[in-house]
Amino acid sequence: MAVKKTQPNIDTIVSLAKRRGFIFPSSEIYGGYGAIYDYGPYGVELENAVKREWWKEMVQERQDIVGLDSSIFMHPQIWKASGHVDGFADPLAECKKCNTRLRVDHLLEDIDVFADEKMTEDEINKIFNEHKAKIKCPSCGASDFSDAKKFSLLVKSNLGNFTDNWSKEPAYLRGETCQGIYVNFKNVVDSTRVKIPFGIAQIGKTFRNEIAGRQYVFRTREFEQMEMQYFTHPDKEMEEYEKLRKTRWDYYIKRLGLKEENLKWHQHENLVFYAKDAYDIEYNFPFGFKELEGVHARGNYDLTQHTKFSGVDLSYNDQKTGEKYLPHIIESSVGVGRTVLALLTDAYTEEELEGGGTRVVMKFKPTLAPIKAAVFPLLKNKPDLVAKAKDIFTELSKHFMCEFDDNGNVGKRYRRQDEIGTPYCITVDFDSLEDDTVTVRDRDTMKQERVKVGELFDFLSKRVL
Repeated sequence: MAVKKTQPNIDTIVSLAKRRGFIFPSSEIYGGYGAIYDYGPYGVELENAVKREWWKEMVQERQDIVGLDSSIFMHPQIWKASGHVDGFADPLAECKKCNTRLRVDHLLEDIDVFADEKMTEDEINKIFNEHKAKIKCPSCGASDFSDAKKFSLLVKSNLGNFTDNWSKEPAYLRGETCQGIYVNFKNVVDSTRVKIPFGIAQIGKTFRNEIAGRQYVFRTREFEQMEMQYFTHPDKEMEEYEKLRKTRWDYYIKRLGLKEENLKWHQHENLVFYAKDAYDIEYNFPFGFKELEGVHARGNYDLTQHTKFSGVDLSYNDQKTGEKYLPHIIESSVGVGRTVLALLTDAYTEEELEGGGTRVVMKFKPTLAPIKAAVFPLLKNKPDLVAKAKDIFTELSKHFMCEFDDNGNVGKRYRRQDEIGTPYCITVDFDSLEDDTVTVRDRDTMKQERVKVGELFDFLSKRVL
């Protein structure tokens, strides 16, 4: 059995994801809505598996990290304090021929020139003007652009404001989840038994007013973040930072099962003034290596800003030493959608079968597979087989995400389950009625074995949980 090991292109992933119910364009019957996607029946299961594994890694299995679910809407001053109101912006230029607005950093990136997001408008325009002649508008092909201007990425809302001035005094949909962690730091310390060093983890929706989406679910206007902010003593920040870097690297290989050759570290060259270090874990997506997760040492800037703007002292009092200080923060931040895209890419496999023919199989780690087991009656027109298969499905589905399928011949059912990554297919045949055994087929090897019905729970528990 020959295996095609090259990375799939993005069109292949998009096609499979829609055809097999992982990801749909949002509002598709109305022509779609730019840079927004919906997760289908198998996509939502994969999403939930990703969030479940992250939560187990970050919170459930650690004594020093607790969870939080902060609000999407927060006091507008929070975004002023964090710097988002004044500095959270993308550089845009307009094509003078077709009037399309475009991200300047993306235009430069397409010709292998990189503009840092922290650059001023003047700094970006200097680079942009040097390379304009090489850049083509993706809409019309022209090379005549306006100067770059920064536009805010914060999404405005009139929440609680019914006047005509709401756009001048807006509330905001959060641009990142970590601010909810910072402003709840004192609440967590006061209401729990945590002691520094400790972390606060959160999974939640984030909104960014991107001018245009890029690269499928890699960059969207609405997405979910999984973030953990770890509060440390100032003298221990870099020691804890190196520990976090190691655990996050190991997570992708050991916990999610991504191929190590598809991952690499990228260190930020231009740091914001308050940061001590910043690395990204990059994954080899169908469009090349791009950021999957950021691991950053942020110093005490965030708590300093919120102390200043709120008037509430966010210092930590160490009861053992009597020392009082503003903790330093190291963070881990990753998008659910980017993780799903990495898993879809990594799992996609094309195999040439013995005797001719090919199959596409999504080789997810079994713990992440949307469906853990599919149950088939050999024939759909034999009531005894159908009844026994449904009984097995009913029992197993109490413990695992399962699927019942009696449509088409068994070979076609296998192929459907291969394409959604189901690790095991269970077939009820005529022998099952006599000896209470079933055929269990392994997704990756395609080998089959007979297993007693009463042993199926233990069989699956050892392999998919």
